[in-house]
Amino acid sequence: MLKRYLIEFGTGIDQHGQDPTRAAQKAVKDAISHSYLTGLKEILGLKELNKMVVKVKVAVPYPERVRPEEVLAVIPFGQKSLEVVPGGLVAEGMTLPELGDATPEILMANAAVTVWVEVGE
Repeated sequence: MLKRYLIEFGTGIDQHGQDPTRAAQKAVKDAISHSYLTGLKEILGLKELNKMVVKVKVAVPYPERVRPEEVLAVIPFGQKSLEVVPGGLVAEGMTLPELGDATPEILMANAAVTVWVEVGE
């Protein structure tokens, strides 16, 4: 039976380039950097880290432009899935073409990362 082991949250910002995928990647990295999952091995006895299930939900402006495989690539282990929903924040910055800007938008994403593990009853 799959049971939740951890839920962690993160925020990511793409200041230049208006790339929602980069903002989402940073949000997921922020979330996973807050946890060290020693209990998977030391308490639950999980031998293969790729057996954990990692479900990611990201709220970001322009969700249709997110490249899911690139967001999930920042997670090193597990059976990964991604749900992208509209959300996050668009703030006005300045346009610096030399940094890849096409508009003055700054994009912020929020992520929730949930780790599930198979445990006996």
